[in-house]
Amino acid sequence: MEKVRCAWCEKDDLYKKYHDEEWGKPVYDDETIFEFLILESFQAGLSWYTILSKRNNFRKAFDHFDYKKMAAYSDQKIEELMNNAGIIRNKLKILATIINAQKFMEVQTEFGSFSKYIWGFIDGKPIDNKPKTLSDVPATTEISDTISKDLKKRGFKFVGSTVIYAHMQATGMVNDHIETCFIRK
Repeated sequence: MEKVRCAWCEKDDLYKKYHDEEWGKPVYDDETIFEFLILESFQAGLSWYTILSKRNNFRKAFDHFDYKKMAAYSDQKIEELMNNAGIIRNKLKILATIINAQKFMEVQTEFGSFSKYIWGFIDGKPIDNKPKTLSDVPATTEISDTISKDLKKRGFKFVGSTVIYAHMQATGMVNDHIETCFIRK
């Protein structure tokens, strides 16, 4: 019998694998949280599928999302990234990744980990929205608005409420698998 999934992921096997193995599963390690933060910020204005299909290119180009290395990227590295056809070559987004890596480490210093900071907005427990259909899944919430505002106040870039809500879904802070999805069962 065919598995019933959230309809958004039926495009191909890459999307199905991401849906089945990652999306909505709680992530507490800073490295993975950072990776998704960067990928989601690059996704702003684009489809998630575009980013997902370039994910391995992003990993190689951005030193496997090593935020300590990324925080110190030189002009030469920025130029290298701007010439990398395997990623999204948006200079503002590339510069934002450097700033976000720096700010990420500042949050780690203040809170002990970025995970503790971001999960603190929801008391460390995933929110289960129990949507019946995809149309029941919001693009933003009050919590994503709050996190977005706080990140922006801390100097993060490309972290609007929609980006943050997508990040919350990707890292399992929110479970938006629809009622009929096999993951929910």
